[in-house]
Amino acid sequence: MGRWQTAGMGLFSRRKRHAAWDRGSTREDIRHLEEFAKSRRGVEGYIEPVTMATETTMVLVAYDGEWTRRRVESPEEARSLARKWAIPVYDVQAVGYPPRMREWTQRHKEERGTL
Repeated sequence: MGRWQTAGMGLFSRRKRHAAWDRGSTREDIRHLEEFAKSRRGVEGYIEPVTMATETTMVLVAYDGEWTRRRVESPEEARSLARKWAIPVYDVQAVGYPPRMREWTQRHKEERGTL
């Protein structure tokens, strides 16, 4: 076996968990997303892809740009949750983030004086 291989897995093989510190979604993650979706107007979902540091995540953005992010088990779970909560859902790699999200973040940085 090569220096950079483990039993049946090369260095660049895709594994379920990409980083030792990562975890899948929890009930609290899903509960948080649901509460956000139900307590704000004009919420849209954005599915973020797996990265080297995290599994799939879902960003919810309200009409005013307020947003939140939590892990979900898969893009399929994110779509299923969006259907259940009757909100539109998009692939962030295809459509990007809505400008109102960046604007909201900027406003709140200015309010906190963290620029």
